[in-house]
Amino acid sequence: MRRIIFHIDVNSAFLSWSAVKGVMEGKPDIRLVPSVVSGDPNDRRSIITAASIPAKKLGIKTAQPVSMALRTCPGLVIVQGDWAWYRQCSEGFIGICRSYSPVLQQFSIDECFLDMTFRCPQGNPVEVATRLKDEVKTRLGFTVNVGIGSNKLLAKMASDFEKPDKVHTLWEDEVPEKMWPLPVRDLLWVGKKTERRLTDYGIHTIGQLAQLNPGSLARLVGNKFAAQLHENANGRDSSPVETEVQEAKSCSAERTFSRDLDDPREIDRALFNVACIVAHRIRADKFKASTVSMFVKYRDFTISQKQCQMAQPTDVTALILAEARRLLSEAWDGATPIRQVGLGVSKLTHESFEQMSLFEDPKMEYYREWDRRYDEEYAREHKSKYR
Repeated sequence: MRRIIFHIDVNSAFLSWSAVKGVMEGKPDIRLVPSVVSGDPNDRRSIITAASIPAKKLGIKTAQPVSMALRTCPGLVIVQGDWAWYRQCSEGFIGICRSYSPVLQQFSIDECFLDMTFRCPQGNPVEVATRLKDEVKTRLGFTVNVGIGSNKLLAKMASDFEKPDKVHTLWEDEVPEKMWPLPVRDLLWVGKKTERRLTDYGIHTIGQLAQLNPGSLARLVGNKFAAQLHENANGRDSSPVETEVQEAKSCSAERTFSRDLDDPREIDRALFNVACIVAHRIRADKFKASTVSMFVKYRDFTISQKQCQMAQPTDVTALILAEARRLLSEAWDGATPIRQVGLGVSKLTHESFEQMSLFEDPKMEYYREWDRRYDEEYAREHKSKYR
């Protein structure tokens, strides 16, 4: 039996959800005019997180500073994000999707996969997907796209076809016609750097990538990633729709500066602050992390990032910070002004066993005591804020 996978994606989620709330309050529908969701438009750090279709037609994009968008469209409508409301909308959306199949994997706050293989064996998947799409629109007031395919990759690719409020299929026999003519950048997991390497080599479409010799591809992007790209470009993906409840897999924090910084001391201070936040969060949830990653973002929004695996899982701020500092020295040239710095940890585990070493850092007891005091002070500060 052929697998039937749906990928359901909310159209311009944050803006659509803000629009729904506004309409409920008797305000004009911001989806019909050039509008964006962002923070304070007077704050230099404020960037656009979602844009309406009329705004996109003017060239306004997500991750663009509000100041730049206002130069493009002085009459732009700017709405501040409401995360509590977004979570409520997301829960309603996921609830409807789950009613169609219990085999659901939430991919993000505004998209999910459904395994519909045993839910519409006799019916037309397009008819079922259209019914789901229309139910979300009728009950919740916003639109979604539904992509249908024989695996998760094809379903997600299909949902990115023409928007909004559409249903598209991408079966394996449709790959040459529907997917191969697309720009290579449209393939899932192909980022800007990979795109640049491929186009420099003369690979401009997904079809050209699919037909590229695996050995040549490996020389461009490395063996492991080359194998994945080759499979994906040919429409193959064996990953299941994971239905089990997943514990947190990562934790991160970032700091955006009011002005671009090139002073190593100030940047190190910011990295120290985000390391404290991340380490506190995983300790609060009884996790330890095995992987540390960090990134720096420049004024043109390009990003340089590095990642490393630690010898053993830890929740100690000092150890996480030490790895982050080492990664910073690799990711940053020490001179180019930085707009934002971020730190994340992943491969989280509840494992309490710690490898004993005769050469364990003699300051470890001090590090743990510092963390304990930080956690206590953090708890006191936040408790007083909500009294």
